Formats: sequence, C-alpha cells, structure tokens
Amino acid sequence: MAGAPSQVAGDGHRATDPAADTLAIYVHWPFCVSKCPYCDFNSHVAEAIDQPAWRAAYLREIEDAARALAGRTVTSVFFGGGTPSLMAPDTAAAILEKLRSLWPDTAWETVEITLEANPNSAEAQRFAAFRAAGVNRLSLGVQALDDSALGFLGRAHSAAEALAALRTARAHFGRINADMIYARPGQSEAAWRDELARLMAEGLSHLSLYQLTIERGTPFFARHRRGEFALPGADAEARLYEVTGEVLGAAGLEAYEVSNYARPGAECRHNLTYWRYGDFAGFGPGAHGRLTGPDGTVATENIRNPRDWIAAVEARASGRKSDTPLTPDERAAEMLLMGLRLARGVDEARFEAVTGGTFADRIAPGRLKRLIDAGYLTYEDGRLRASEAGRLRLDAVIGALLPDARPD
Repeated sequence: MAGAPSQVAGDGHRATDPAADTLAIYVHWPFCVSKCPYCDFNSHVAEAIDQPAWRAAYLREIEDAARALAGRTVTSVFFGGGTPSLMAPDTAAAILEKLRSLWPDTAWETVEITLEANPNSAEAQRFAAFRAAGVNRLSLGVQALDDSALGFLGRAHSAAEALAALRTARAHFGRINADMIYARPGQSEAAWRDELARLMAEGLSHLSLYQLTIERGTPFFARHRRGEFALPGADAEARLYEVTGEVLGAAGLEAYEVSNYARPGAECRHNLTYWRYGDFAGFGPGAHGRLTGPDGTVATENIRNPRDWIAAVEARASGRKSDTPLTPDERAAEMLLMGLRLARGVDEARFEAVTGGTFADRIAPGRLKRLIDAGYLTYEDGRLRASEAGRLRLDAVIGALLPDARPD
C-alpha cells in the first residue's frame, strides 16, 4: 500500500492539500418548538427568541472569524439545528449578505445554500421568503410517512402535511432533501417499501435515511431501558437497509454515502466536505469546525449553551470555546471515520497529503489486513473502501480499525 511520501511542511498539510483553500460554512440555529425524544443534538425549546439580537450575534461572529479565513473560496453554506426554519428569513438574508461581502471572490451563484426545515404547514408558508433570502436547497425533516410512527417519534406534523410541504418546497427550490428514520419499532419491510415509494412519487433527487438509534441522555434512552419499546434487531435492520438500496436504486438514486442517496449530480456538496475531510467553519452555539493553516489542522468548538454563546459574542465577538491542534494520527483517524462512509472511500494520495503518511503508516499493523481479508474493506486503485458487507456493519468495522477513535 505504501506510496511515495508527500512533502508536508512541518506538521501541516496546507501546501499539499488544495482542499485547504476552500471553505464550507455551517450556521447552527439552536431553537426548536419541541424536543424530539430521540434527538441528542444541541437543540433547545424557547418560547420567545430575540431575533434582532441573534441576527447581530451571528453577523459579529462571522465577521470576526473572516479575517483569518480571507482568500478562501466558499463552496457551501448550511443552516442546521435545531430548526433553522424558525429563524426569521431576514436573518438568513443578512447572514448570506455578510458572507458575500466577506468572501467576494466566491462565485456565489454556484454555492449550495441549504436550510433545514420541518414539514408542517406553518413553516411551509415561509419557504418563499427563505428562497428570496438566497437559500437554494431545502432539507425537510419528514422522518416518517405514517402518522402513528410520527407520534411515536414526537413529530408535530402528519404524513399528509409532510407531503404537502414537499409539494410547496418544489414550487420554490430546485433541490430538496427529505430526512427519514427507519428501523422503528414494529416497522415491516412492506411498510418501509411503501413509504419510500411515496417519497419517490414526489420527484425527490436526494434522501437521507437513518436507522433509529437510542442515544444516551435522550427520553428514548430511558424508555428503551424500561422496556417500553424494542428495536427490530440486527437482522431486521440489515434487511431494511438492503431494501432501501433496492427501492432507491431502481428509482435511479445511488448510495453515495452510507445513509445518503442521490441521483448523479444531486449529492449534498456541504456534507461531502465533511466526508472528504475538507475545511469548514462553524458559527452559532455548539458549532464545530476544521480549519487548516500553515501549522496543520485545528478543531474548533463553540460554546454550547445558547445564552452563554450569545453573551460571549456580545462581549468579545466570538463564541469560541476551544481551538485544538490535531496531530497527524488524529487527522488520520478523523479522515478514515468520515471517508469510509462514502461509496468512493478514502483516496490514499490525499490521505498522505493530509496526514504525512500512508494507510500502512497510520493504521496499526495487522488491523487493516484482517479487515480486508475478512471482506469488510477493499483496497483498489489507491482507494480504501468499505465493502457491501462492511457498510452493513460500518460502526463495528471502524471500531475494529480505529478502536481509540471517537466521532464528535
């Protein structure tokens, strides 16, 4: 597997990695109407939001950070949360105007700008305003097309509302994603096929489909421990995953990432930055970033609590909690954690540019060979990929490959 060593300046890799000259931007909106019982994201229920104060805080933090990021080319902007569609459209417009002024050399007409939204009728009424603000891609948290399942998941919309919201979105946005959760208690293969078929009938070109997982600290964690519900089990979950590929493949959507399916050309460019281990800047409470400079990559993390974050921005123009330089081995672990989720896997030449070493240099002896020999990973044409069997149990494969690594 070894190739010619790359020229890495010091411990950094900016000179050898052209991806370090581009930048994806993530804006975290922390507020929701209600907290879903499965959610462990940094989201908070708020009865009243001071929209002008929050708008001013985002603009101030972005402007403060931009000085160190001058000269980059912005490739995508993603408003995530929380529920960003609860943000005033004027706030989204002001943020995008600020970004355009700070990175004027970016070809903004080509930048993917995504906003996450809930598919209820109240938020659907705001879609036109977000499109006018500059958003060109909408990601709808449909989660299920079964009313009983939506109730179980704590969602505030019905299946009919979700389908109506998808149709409203199509009138304003050329690119739409739907998030769905499967492997729910009692879910059958036939029912999942029907939900997927109904989504495909709406003409979607991108779907994000996640197995229900029980995260520590969520209401579902306590309920599951009490035995109030049971998940389908590993074999049933694997079969539902296979069914997903079958149905969407027949409709022309490819599994370009382990949980994401798209028609060719409709992939989420912003998330590809994460999976390809590109640079991104995070703004808002709890937002993370990965930024490359002459001395290597720094992991940034913002203050998580919304009140504390906005107070910090008002006081010192930044909500940053920490900047942590990453060692070559830490960069290697992160690049493999993210890149093995992609169908294309991890390119060894770029891996070497980012980490200063080949796969053989950065992965403990024997681990990689064992996983390749067992059929869970493949190495061909300079790329390390998860096989079909490996993708079915990717968490376990990555755990065996990188037992000390933990995602953010």
